[in-house]
Amino acid sequence: MRIVFHGQNAASFSHGFADLLGAPAEICILPDRLESEDEQRAYAEADTIIGVKFDAGLPHPSRLKLFHVPGAGYDAVNLGLLPASAAVCNCFGHEQAIAEYVMSALLARHIPLADADARLRRGDWAYWAGAPERVHGEIAGKTIGLLGFGHIGKAIAARAKAFEMKVHVANRSAVPVSPLVDRAFTLDALGDFCASADFIVVSVPLTESTEGIIGKAALAAMRPSAVVINVGRGPTIDEQALFDALQAGRIGGAIIDTWYRYPAAGDGAPLPANLPFHTLSNVLMTPHMSGWTSGTISRRQAVIAENIRRRLAGEPLVNVVRASA
Repeated sequence: MRIVFHGQNAASFSHGFADLLGAPAEICILPDRLESEDEQRAYAEADTIIGVKFDAGLPHPSRLKLFHVPGAGYDAVNLGLLPASAAVCNCFGHEQAIAEYVMSALLARHIPLADADARLRRGDWAYWAGAPERVHGEIAGKTIGLLGFGHIGKAIAARAKAFEMKVHVANRSAVPVSPLVDRAFTLDALGDFCASADFIVVSVPLTESTEGIIGKAALAAMRPSAVVINVGRGPTIDEQALFDALQAGRIGGAIIDTWYRYPAAGDGAPLPANLPFHTLSNVLMTPHMSGWTSGTISRRQAVIAENIRRRLAGEPLVNVVRASA
């Protein structure tokens, strides 16, 4: 069994992976760019490839049985170019980490621990209890709106409920009201959904139908104090419309973890957008880090190893994106 981890992202899941397999395997870790003949041959002869992309520039892996994306998104995988013999799977396991990121970002906006600490070290008792002008906020009783109710949305909802928040959901398919969901909207009522919440969390995948789903009209419908949080894909929120709304102060702020520009060959440290979000004081910027934890890696490793075992045993796979012929 020849297993290839292709690229830096995939290689992050290779450490200790052999111990999870329970069967002998030849494991090869390849760089993002396959420059040598040996690297190209190893890729072409793989039984399993773990990687985040596949296109016409890569060798054709004619004997491939399983292509496994080590994450949820597979928009960089050209499914039509992969051999029909290969099943294609993805994995999740990032929802716990992303939900913690969202809750910590919301808590940080309301409970100024770092500022209180810095001030008290200077003898400034700015947040001392006992006077109304020194109160700070809380998230209990506020409404969080979840655009998308998949793995991430459900994990956020469970944690928001633990903080006594109200949960509103907008989703392509109908979501029933439940102990987790106080109110549900379909996507044709996106404006009403955006107007209903203090925080809007975008976690939908990037598709033709979701690109720019939060645009000028949706942002205009939000409350002036509302905060939008993007943990899905950058272009699901229209870049120009978001920048304009933030610059003009039409919404309260944004917490952005997924972006419009990423490091690439020859430009390893770009600013993450085409517009100067870094100049805005009402934006919290993070470098697509919300789901990248040790827990995410170990959960995804377990899924990938289990699918390799199932493929060899002829058993049904989990998280199938495309079945083999």
